[in-house]
Amino acid sequence: MDKARHLLSAAAESDTKFRETLHEVLEGLGWTVQELSKKAGVSPSTLYKIINEDRSPSMDVLRKILKAVRQAEGLTAGSFIALIVTRRVLDEVVERSVQIGDESVKIREYPAATVEDAIVSAIRAERDGAVAVVCAPIVSPTIEKILDIPIATIVPKDSVTEAIKLAARKSKA
Repeated sequence: MDKARHLLSAAAESDTKFRETLHEVLEGLGWTVQELSKKAGVSPSTLYKIINEDRSPSMDVLRKILKAVRQAEGLTAGSFIALIVTRRVLDEVVERSVQIGDESVKIREYPAATVEDAIVSAIRAERDGAVAVVCAPIVSPTIEKILDIPIATIVPKDSVTEAIKLAARKSKA
């Protein structure tokens, strides 16, 4: 489990568990409270009060802490489109990003050999922060029922690139 998800789970459990996990996360990242303060945009005094059991984090502070931790782990949401296809198809894809307007959106590959692999990869991609998923028609109806992000289906007459662009446009809507 990534550090941000572990921290969120601890926050849902109790303030004590959150404090303990925050200490572990800071240690794991090699950060001081001062460094977390700068990266999260939260005053050091607020963080010290949370860590020393004087107060619970507000939702805003919790979000800022989680965002800073996710960025440190390279898991920033909205940074990529997940491409879930067989290894053979991935080998043919040369694009590593697509340009949508003035923004470049990265493509992250998730190889899948079975329908089950594709479903697991889709869930993992959403947890990793994908803004959209591109996948085969055989799994797209199932994935659409599970995920909260847009799904674009690869249609044989369309190229994978067109499906990725469609996913990017859907993610902006």
